[in-house]
Amino acid sequence: MEVTAPLPDYSHRARRNVVVLILAQAILGAQMPMIFTVGGLAGQMLSPNPCWATLPISMIVLGSMLTATPLSSLMGRFGRRAGFWIGTSGGAAGGAVGALGLWYGSFPLFLLGSLLTGIYMSAQGFYRFAAADTATEAFRPKAISWVMAGGLASAIIGPQLVKVTAEAMPVAFLGTYLGVIVINFVGAGLFLFLDIPRPPRPAEGSSSGRSRAEMLRDPTIVVAMICAMVSYALMNLVMTSTPLAVVGCGFDKGDAADIVSAHVLAMFIPSFFTGHLIARFGAPKIVGIGLVILAGAGAVALSGVALEQFFVALILLGVGWNFGFIGATTLLSSAHAPEERGRIQGINDLVVFGGVTMASLASGGLMNCSGTSVVAGWQAVNIAMLPFLVLAGGSLIWLVLRPRD
Repeated sequence: MEVTAPLPDYSHRARRNVVVLILAQAILGAQMPMIFTVGGLAGQMLSPNPCWATLPISMIVLGSMLTATPLSSLMGRFGRRAGFWIGTSGGAAGGAVGALGLWYGSFPLFLLGSLLTGIYMSAQGFYRFAAADTATEAFRPKAISWVMAGGLASAIIGPQLVKVTAEAMPVAFLGTYLGVIVINFVGAGLFLFLDIPRPPRPAEGSSSGRSRAEMLRDPTIVVAMICAMVSYALMNLVMTSTPLAVVGCGFDKGDAADIVSAHVLAMFIPSFFTGHLIARFGAPKIVGIGLVILAGAGAVALSGVALEQFFVALILLGVGWNFGFIGATTLLSSAHAPEERGRIQGINDLVVFGGVTMASLASGGLMNCSGTSVVAGWQAVNIAMLPFLVLAGGSLIWLVLRPRD
């Protein structure tokens, strides 16, 4: 049972929680590369219009955006464990409904399953915040970074499961969605070992922290949210179209799974040292480096469509996301008080996943409907990164150079 008052020994408890969250990221997180690998291909198979091929991915992100604020409020009231169990329930339900959509060949039913999967994606987004809940200020960036590093295992497990399950049933990809159900049931047991206190209720007459409007006037919070949104949205924009581009350029589904695997590995391997880099150089510098690497990913993708170029572009995309997103998360965590976390974390994920939703919606249209060929569509996807990189980079430079009070 979760307690409502903090215990004195934060070091032992924080490390135990980090271990639980690393395992959750590794086991439960495997479903995300599985779904992102096959979701667009399944959508292309079921949708009546090729421009809607990535709509299932968009529905996942939309579900995540819609549930971010309610989940944050629920965790503030009932604790992290309750919210994470709701996430696994949503993941299992999404896998089941998605499997039914594939079985009956129903695109609307498949989209409904994708929307339910967004509940899990939203809950997974709070793993990084949960890692910071019981951590000291010095341990916080490392805790966030290590939990994100748990995705390293998911990057290996997920795509390999796709190879085993994608053609295992009479209907393509049905086995993959049945595997997602099993993953959620197995992973839910991990949260029995989570020990994060609920935020203490403020005493009568004491401050409950700033209002949402006041926090949104804080330059550090605003810039952190912009950089997190841009890092995540651009990563999603390109990754969502990658399997379509790879297969469309004549390579097979196994190649697409290997490229996604390399990408997800690149997303999480840097997490072993990202926290140390943030602690040494500061979050703004690491976010800036991440944005530069994302720009490099776009440049490599525009240079050609050989298999090696897909690999290099997606690896750079993963590393850039890691630096940009973890750096922005750390920047946000340092800019609010504990009693404010429920309000600002929900708003942050609403903004982040709102941007990701728009990116995933745009991805299919840019890929399939913006040019006369697969190559032209792939180029359009990567050119679309530029204005958003300018937005995030400009806001970060403004934050660093602005006069301090």
